[in-house]
Amino acid sequence: MAMVDTQFSDRRLAALYDLFCPWDERGDFTFYLPLVMSARSVLDVGCGTGALLRRAREDGHEGRLCGLDPGVGMLEVARTCPDVEWVLGDLASVPGWSRAFDLVVMTGHAFQGLLGDDELRDALAAITTALTDDGRFVFETRNPLVREWEDWDVRYSGEVVDSTGAVVRCVCEVETPVRGDLVSATHTYTGAGWERPLLSRSTLRFLGPDALAGFLTEAGLVVAEQFGDWDRGPLTDTGPEIITVARRPRRQRD
Repeated sequence: MAMVDTQFSDRRLAALYDLFCPWDERGDFTFYLPLVMSARSVLDVGCGTGALLRRAREDGHEGRLCGLDPGVGMLEVARTCPDVEWVLGDLASVPGWSRAFDLVVMTGHAFQGLLGDDELRDALAAITTALTDDGRFVFETRNPLVREWEDWDVRYSGEVVDSTGAVVRCVCEVETPVRGDLVSATHTYTGAGWERPLLSRSTLRFLGPDALAGFLTEAGLVVAEQFGDWDRGPLTDTGPEIITVARRPRRQRD
């Protein structure tokens, strides 16, 4: 029988994450890295293996870099870079940061893991508290109109070679039919010499621009910019992403 929900706690799968999602194939990091480099203090919520902040430090960032993630295995990988602040937990479980960060980011569609309205409101309230007066919250969600989940079984299935030289295969399956704005999928990993497959199940919430703007407004933030792709193209019905830059209204910052 496969183990459930191991991707965040099992170091083997955490270490595989960057192999299945390599830097040079991630347009989001190309977008986010300049923002991180230009901010004095950065909080990466759902930092995963810490690849973005590790690269920022390697590239010469001298300010405060803090990565927050609930996955023990993910942070074990991240902590191979000791000069970044790595915090185990989520926005609901850590002490509040008050106006501590010039930039808060959520990459890798981590924002879509906030499934319930109350969970989302609490997270946004914590992020608003953490932002400096001129701070920015930058995140992305997949555009629900594009229905990307319909080809995830192909896009997110494949093979990599791990650090031992062994081949590891991942098979992605989306649970159907999809109901409402929640999409669930399983990723089954198998490797040579493993006693059994490892299974990771995830659920993501797909919100459109109007719903996002509503939640941000409730949290005391406004949409400053939005893009439909990592090249900063305009937001359209056919663009794959809803990339949002939010900040406090000007009257709150003056």
